[in-house]
Amino acid sequence: MTAIDILLYDGFDELDAIAPYEVFQNAAALDADFSVRLVTLDDRTQVTASHGLRVEPDGRLDLDDRPDVLVVPGGGWNSRSEAGAWAEAERGVVPDAVATLHDSGVTVASVCTGGMLLARAGLTDGRPAVTHASAVDDLRDSGADVVDARVVDDGDLLTAGGVTSGLDLALHLVDRLAGSAIADRVATEIEYERRFEVHEETK
Repeated sequence: MTAIDILLYDGFDELDAIAPYEVFQNAAALDADFSVRLVTLDDRTQVTASHGLRVEPDGRLDLDDRPDVLVVPGGGWNSRSEAGAWAEAERGVVPDAVATLHDSGVTVASVCTGGMLLARAGLTDGRPAVTHASAVDDLRDSGADVVDARVVDDGDLLTAGGVTSGLDLALHLVDRLAGSAIADRVATEIEYERRFEVHEETK
């Protein structure tokens, strides 16, 4: 069983989290051995996303009973608002948790400006990565090797560009974890054309 947690926080972008969630759940329905959860770092019954969607998380992210894959959405980076990726980067709790999990062997993936939370955690330093086009300069300034791609796969660290690229990221992870046949069936199910190449680093 591959445990996939998607980390929510107030101000996350809806599509950054829900698009991958739907892809993973569709893969599970097609016999991919996935367990998928929407999680938070604290005990709470509701999270409010950047456009007002209210979501009930499935549980709390457990730093001891860790998932195999953690997906971090973005949202609210450029607005520097009181809720969103910028606020979470400033608070430091999310970056610290992400770094702890990555250090323990968890594969970490981000969508959109979730990549800036990975950058704040120090995960993208000197590594290939991408984020939303409007935050690319911030990502580059943080020390990442910015790549012009929808999805960058650097093994235990994956990053995706803006918003809809979360679909590409999730389908790539399904391909990687459960095979191309299931990934292609999910793409057909959601009527999404997989037309973007993933930048994969060669070791």
